[in-house]
Amino acid sequence: MIELHTLKPEPGSKKRRKRVGRGIGSGHGKTATRGTKGQKARDTIPPRFEGGQTPIHRRLPVRVGFRNVNRIEYAIVNVKTLAERFQANDTVTPEILKERRIIRKLKDGVKVLGVGEINFPLTVHAHAVSASARAKIEAAGGTVHLIEQ
Repeated sequence: MIELHTLKPEPGSKKRRKRVGRGIGSGHGKTATRGTKGQKARDTIPPRFEGGQTPIHRRLPVRVGFRNVNRIEYAIVNVKTLAERFQANDTVTPEILKERRIIRKLKDGVKVLGVGEINFPLTVHAHAVSASARAKIEAAGGTVHLIEQ
């Protein structure tokens, strides 16, 4: 009866390990199966070596810096755009800006910047507002409300 603990390889089926560099009589002595002369017959070549051509780690461009995974990217709207696209006493929200195609994507929020002038009041709801934009909107009689993220 055959059981797991009685299993053995067939007689003569075991192959001995090749022991190179153990003298001429071993059949693998002197050059130790490396042939004669040449770079490969001598010391080892690093695996990254590419025969003298510029290796891949030097051919590839260097990527400088890193991409901050915590970076907040805002959809930007200028005060000038608000003055052109809205009437006095209108309410400006990110949804309305997207609906009117003033911004394409909401990204991580909407930020109002102070480029341009405005001379009528608006109620602006945004995720971030620059100091100059806030000053211009409030000077025109409008209000700014920050949306929590």
